Amino acid sequence: MRRTNRRWAVVGVSLALTLAACSTGTDAVSPGSTFSFVAPGGKTKIFYDPPSARGVSPDISGDDLLRPGTHIGLADYPGKVVVLNIWGSWCGPCRAEMPELQRVYDHTKNSGVTLLGIDVRDDTRSAPQDFIRNIGVTYPSIYDPPGRSLLTLEGYPRNIVPSTIVLDRHHRVAAVFLMALLAADLQPVVDRLAAEPPQPMPASAGSRGVTS
Repeated sequence: MRRTNRRWAVVGVSLALTLAACSTGTDAVSPGSTFSFVAPGGKTKIFYDPPSARGVSPDISGDDLLRPGTHIGLADYPGKVVVLNIWGSWCGPCRAEMPELQRVYDHTKNSGVTLLGIDVRDDTRSAPQDFIRNIGVTYPSIYDPPGRSLLTLEGYPRNIVPSTIVLDRHHRVAAVFLMALLAADLQPVVDRLAAEPPQPMPASAGSRGVTS
């Protein structure tokens, strides 16, 4: 009995240390110039401000959903605010939010803002192609059923669909939304980023995020 109690005591200490390690701090990006996601402790909206606190997103690219064999990615949008939206035609909340995202795109595309979808877990192209055509989505999407393009975002929770990553003009991560969005959620963020004055890309980006 004494040995059993001792064993459970060790397990309890280990579990407490594990929980403490998972719950300390509010940052959602680890130190370094390249973006590396850290679990935000249940938060669904994470903002990285000031600009010096933003980690740089690696290049994300893949096959164009509507144009098989055509490669598209972040490198096609230099100097633009980019909204990356992870979605799938099988996902009810994704289907509900896409008209909202299209509304933001229509409102801001002439202000240096673009949207780029990343279609995941759709085994065939026909379902997502039919869906975006039917609802009139005009911004492009990467067709990426296994979500390989997101592997470059170290630690990012690929199982959360939909989710949205907002990049500033230097393609640094300015905001992450782990939830379905309304235009009212996204519009103020992209407007603010589009209005930020031009500034040179820093040699390294910081690490601290503000959660809400």
